[in-house]
Amino acid sequence: MQRWLKFVKYLPDYKIEPIVYVPENPSYPIVDESLLTEVPESATIIKHPIKEPYKLAGLLSKKESKQISKGIIHRPKRQGLIEKLMLYIRGNFFIPDARKNWVKPSVKFLSKYIQEHTIETIITTGPPHSLHLIGMQLKQKLGVKWLADFRDPWTTIGYHKKLKLSARSAEKHKQLEKEVLENADEIITTSIATSKVFQNIVNKQVKVITNGYDDQREMALSLDKKFTCSHIGSLLSERNPEILWKAFQELINEHKSFKNAFQLNLIGVVSEDVLKSIYDHDLRAHVNQIGYVSHDEAIKYQKQSQVLLLIEIDSEDTKCIIPGKLFEYMVSERPIVAIGPKDSDVETIIKQTNTGNYFDYQDYESLKNLILNHFEAFQHGNLQTHPIGLQQYHRKALTKELSELI
Repeated sequence: MQRWLKFVKYLPDYKIEPIVYVPENPSYPIVDESLLTEVPESATIIKHPIKEPYKLAGLLSKKESKQISKGIIHRPKRQGLIEKLMLYIRGNFFIPDARKNWVKPSVKFLSKYIQEHTIETIITTGPPHSLHLIGMQLKQKLGVKWLADFRDPWTTIGYHKKLKLSARSAEKHKQLEKEVLENADEIITTSIATSKVFQNIVNKQVKVITNGYDDQREMALSLDKKFTCSHIGSLLSERNPEILWKAFQELINEHKSFKNAFQLNLIGVVSEDVLKSIYDHDLRAHVNQIGYVSHDEAIKYQKQSQVLLLIEIDSEDTKCIIPGKLFEYMVSERPIVAIGPKDSDVETIIKQTNTGNYFDYQDYESLKNLILNHFEAFQHGNLQTHPIGLQQYHRKALTKELSELI
């Protein structure tokens, strides 16, 4: 959401008037009302009702429905009958996703609006990828220019394999993905890895426009007195870096000063599997579980923390995932400790910008040594970063790239 909130903010600077189409009555697992203040007063916003299956699913099981809509999917051994059933229905009856029933009424509603207001270009952003079907049908019907923006991959994203797809459903997803890529006038992705995946499907150019950071209001904040290592965002079941918990555990056992100063901040949704793993490494006494906070609060935690943690699932499929928070991490002027698959896009960006260190899941000793080095720098009051080349990731610079594509 923030990606397009910021594009809408800066597009008028490049003589482009954005008109935003959103559901009138959406169902979201998490809402941050504070971001409403960032919606430009000049922005035109049009709405149309949507029938949300997550509301109906909530009648069957509110807990499972909310977790799945957040992206929390338990490991197969821990899935109950209701969760398995809901995943099967979601994967095989709602293709490409649970918002598919918004496609037909949206095409009807927008066809009239586009003609009445002589709209020249439409942009769809997914997931949900059903929005791309709206764009494709409007292009076919009206001949407008259509840009398809992919914030995440489609059939190669990690959770796609967990949807208990039949062979027929899996093929349907691939067919729709290919149709969208073939028909779009321009394809935009947020990562180089995703662009390569798409170029293997269709022989056409794919533009990479990453996420980024925006100007942040001045905050008179002091760094935490404790050696805080903070993770901001979701920690789902498979996003569980046991090498990190082990490193913390060993450093606590080996260094009394580390034990007295260390605190692990968890800001956002954390799965039960991850919490259990953390507690199994005797870290319970050091955990500060804060839960979900507003964007402004998240920025405060970033700026006050001694170290920022960035965790990704150890998978070939996640090499292309660049979390939006990475860019806000980079301008928080705090060292990033990132763990993920080897040769990922995140690793490239962190190294190019000199904003932290990146480790794969086999780099245990190097990870442990770095944390100890950071702790010693913290003790001497000189734990800091020296970033380079960040301006290219400013939201206004990225919007300029988008405006040129439009």
